[in-house]
Amino acid sequence: MSEIFVIGHRNPDTDAICSAIGYAEFKRRTGMPEAVAARCGDTNERIDFVLETFGVPSPRFVADVSPKVRDVMQAEVLTVSPDATAAEALGLMDEHDIRVLPVLDANHHCRGLLSLFKLSKFLFPAANRLVDSRRVLSSLETLAETLGGQLLVGHDAQEEEELILMISAMRIETFTQRMDLFPLDKLAVVIGDRTNVQEVAVQKGVRVLIVTGDAPVESRIIEAAKQNRVSIITSPHDTLTTASLCRSAVAIRHMLNEEFLSFREDAPLSAVRAEAVASGFAAFPVTDAEGRTVGILSKADFLKPVDRKLILVDHNELSQAVSGADEVEIVEIIDHHRLGSMTTQQPILFRNEPVGSTSTIVADCFFRQNVELPKPIAGLLLAGLVSDTLNLTSPTTTPRDREILPRLEKIAGVNAREFTDKLFASGSLLTLKPAPQAITTDAKEYKENGHTFSVAQIEEVGFDQFWKRKDELLAALEDYRRGRNYVFSALMVTDVVGQESLMLVAGGKRFIDRIDYPEPQPGVFELRDVVSRKKQLLPYLTHCLQRMKASG
Repeated sequence: MSEIFVIGHRNPDTDAICSAIGYAEFKRRTGMPEAVAARCGDTNERIDFVLETFGVPSPRFVADVSPKVRDVMQAEVLTVSPDATAAEALGLMDEHDIRVLPVLDANHHCRGLLSLFKLSKFLFPAANRLVDSRRVLSSLETLAETLGGQLLVGHDAQEEEELILMISAMRIETFTQRMDLFPLDKLAVVIGDRTNVQEVAVQKGVRVLIVTGDAPVESRIIEAAKQNRVSIITSPHDTLTTASLCRSAVAIRHMLNEEFLSFREDAPLSAVRAEAVASGFAAFPVTDAEGRTVGILSKADFLKPVDRKLILVDHNELSQAVSGADEVEIVEIIDHHRLGSMTTQQPILFRNEPVGSTSTIVADCFFRQNVELPKPIAGLLLAGLVSDTLNLTSPTTTPRDREILPRLEKIAGVNAREFTDKLFASGSLLTLKPAPQAITTDAKEYKENGHTFSVAQIEEVGFDQFWKRKDELLAALEDYRRGRNYVFSALMVTDVVGQESLMLVAGGKRFIDRIDYPEPQPGVFELRDVVSRKKQLLPYLTHCLQRMKASG
């Protein structure tokens, strides 16, 4: 069964994680068993506190949802070892109607590919190379096994050697003369039940006598063969079939194509498609991180649809979505932010409401459809709601949030105010994280009028840690901005007790000059009564961008 990932934005906050888990639960309870909660970024101390409090595991980490080689490869792979015979390989190909076999060693590393074309050329040489049809490269043990016969007499039967095939289909005088044209110690004589020819071959000391048609071999000939170090194999087949099968006793390591193109199972399809199509190979071994072969890919496999779908929660912009989201089907979006520029190939369920948190919307889904809301999920949705609305004190708070929260409190058995105090005391990013990580933990990328920028938010109790680390935070913010070529990067640090914020901004002078909030120190702005990135800060920053653009 294919999975549908319910997933929040990169650098997920509490609301993104909690709403993803909650909405996946809702979808499973309403007829979508394949819904799986996922995340595309690391959790933080506060998210971990919430998950531990309500006894819910973290969503599955999914860094990239773009179609991979493993999504279309053939995982059930028929393979052969380098020591398998051409007859074994040909039997597999015929039974399963395949044209290429990977040849794997004992460690499952690919040694090469064996194609039906290569086998055919070997077993049926061209007219100008008929001499090759006489050559048999095998051990006598393997030769007997390939024929389905018995090794009645065997001398050095396990050693691989090159034999010359000779069929006795002539008068004995002619046959005797013809034997002298070849080295006797390499001759493999295929003969029926003609004992006089058998006797001559044994007396001459040929390498092996192959008796066809399951004909019995007289004991005197067997004894003479032992004395003359002539091996004897019996074959159940007629002479023509036996001669044909002898050629197929060769180990396939002698005929495999050691030049091949392989791909890693986690390689994006888009990255390998052109190389595969342009190559002359018909199939491509697929390997894992240790180089073991785990699948086979054909050119036709690139045409397979990849059945992976997404439900986005707490965002609706591809710039914030999991990597590869633009290459798979998005079937739903549940969000409470501004509309981005995302487009879809078909109509989808898009629920976007002006409420304080996505968790509010998810809880409302349970309540409106009278779906049972499990106690742990109610606790998570409460955590997402109070985190995004600062326990209903943020200007983003709506009457719907105020209506939903008490219902969640009752089901979860949690006092929202007491839980909020514990939540914001559970971990300070400015205390626990290095500056480069602190400024990106909840950073979001935006695009406005051709400009790309980022805004991050950190919620703290007081500003003491901020002032201690202001310089290193500003330096990290500038490095982050330059590395992504943003027009500016802003970091909003919100005091959840004092209900105000400070803002660090890294960017060009033309933009920073448009900011008219008080600037107590260079690059630091006082945002009194501003606590919402979405409703208060983001509209202001986009207005500053417009003013900068208008000024030329």
